[in-house]
Amino acid sequence: MIANLMRRARGALAVTVTAGALLTAAVPAQAAAAPALSAAGAILVDGSTGAVLTSKAPDARRQMASTTKIMTAVVVLSRPGLDLDRKVTVKQLYLDYVYRKGASSAGLKAGATPTVRQLLYAMMLPSGCDAAYALADAFGTGTSTAGRTADFIARMNAEAKALGMAGTVYDSFDGISPTGNNLTTPRDLARLTRRAMADPLFRTLVKTASYGTGGTSTLASWSNSNLLVQPRPAGYGFPGAVGVKTGTTTAAGKCLVFSVTRGGKTVVGVLLGDEERYADSMALSDWALGPAAGSRTALRRGNTDPIPDVLD
Repeated sequence: MIANLMRRARGALAVTVTAGALLTAAVPAQAAAAPALSAAGAILVDGSTGAVLTSKAPDARRQMASTTKIMTAVVVLSRPGLDLDRKVTVKQLYLDYVYRKGASSAGLKAGATPTVRQLLYAMMLPSGCDAAYALADAFGTGTSTAGRTADFIARMNAEAKALGMAGTVYDSFDGISPTGNNLTTPRDLARLTRRAMADPLFRTLVKTASYGTGGTSTLASWSNSNLLVQPRPAGYGFPGAVGVKTGTTTAAGKCLVFSVTRGGKTVVGVLLGDEERYADSMALSDWALGPAAGSRTALRRGNTDPIPDVLD
């Protein structure tokens, strides 16, 4: 009887050990750490849920440069009864502003009458500050250009408040800050971008590599300043890249808001003050989504043979 008890005990111990081994084998390996970033501030979120995947100083306020134009587009696109075929006359005032500020330009012609749709492409692809000025003037309320643009900026701030962007304030329609008080956080900018990407036209705008100007510009077509969506040799042709917006000023440094979709999953990322914005965005995307065919090649090119940034 004692022998039987001992055999049962040994059997029970064997089952316990075996089960323990099975349980241990079922525990997944530790996920790889997120890549190190050169950005001053950054965040990567799930595009569907907004869950934070990784971040670096996500709530520190920083200048945002032309990523400001994401909000400019949102304010225009959320206008009730928006007529995308409405024509807007380009004023010499807009062109003088771009020249005076040394700002990125869509090359709009004075007296040309682009549609609102064309102006949105002109603002979001080549980062035209002239186009942003035209939209702010057209969609603000007031009796003067200064009054209308001020009203438009007030609407940008109201939209930021409504979205819960507590760390964000706008003092410009294009990111050229007259007071130094055009500030956001990576977390806020990711929230705004998820809101913007819910709009079908916005999604179309920011993933477009080039768009014909229809004679409204000195350029034949507008090219997207976001090199992730640009095919080679002009850009990186990063697999799954679907937007969103670049930005560069002396105060802000190089900035990039990006979105990548692979295998039915989308991520949205924000990089503020990042000299390696493209290499960082590609590394983050591959870390979160897994590399796709061609992504490692693009990443190597980003690290070893960077394409010169365009003015944005």
